[in-house]
Amino acid sequence: MKLMLNALTKYLAGVVLVGLLLFPAAGTIFYPNGWRLMVHLFLPMAVFGIILFCKAPELLKKRLNSREKQPEQKRVVALSAFLFVAAFLAAGLDFRFGWTTVPHSLVVASSGLLLVSYGLYAEVMRENAYLSRTVEIQEGQKVIDTGLYGIVRHPMYTAAILLYLSMPLVLGSWISFAVLLPYPAVIVLRIRNEEAILKEGLAGYRAYQQKVKYRLIPCLW
Repeated sequence: MKLMLNALTKYLAGVVLVGLLLFPAAGTIFYPNGWRLMVHLFLPMAVFGIILFCKAPELLKKRLNSREKQPEQKRVVALSAFLFVAAFLAAGLDFRFGWTTVPHSLVVASSGLLLVSYGLYAEVMRENAYLSRTVEIQEGQKVIDTGLYGIVRHPMYTAAILLYLSMPLVLGSWISFAVLLPYPAVIVLRIRNEEAILKEGLAGYRAYQQKVKYRLIPCLW
């Protein structure tokens, strides 16, 4: 019951937060792309939450814990939150004043890309039972090197970048997209610190780095 209440509280808080960032800035609740994003963002999230609660409650508990212990990771989380808030406010204001327009075809394609990122999230969570939301070494943790982890070392962050960069285009705002363009660089900072921790504390991780050369994007980085 405690886990259910915690998950439901954080979910509803997320829905309210995004709504308060988008619609007051837009000056109206009649913001079609705003509602499009709300549906695409929170409906799959609810489905995943229910599945995790029923099938993998320990993993859900880890995903709900967002309290970082590493100072470097706290800065990364703060910067990510700032970009998230700024991008959503920018999208609402962009709609309100009509500064930029994203072609409808690109909005639809970006909606599909957002759902693809959720599919990647689902596959990563299926493969990795140690998928904590914070950077830490867990008791009994082992290196996962199969599936997506056999292609890149951090497929969850690949999915996160796709998600973050698709959201402003779903909202129909080039300004919002520009605000979130630094997000991949933030992820790079997180990965560099995380890999330093994993190399020192997780048995077999150095060998895994030699086996899987790329961190985020095959043949690139």
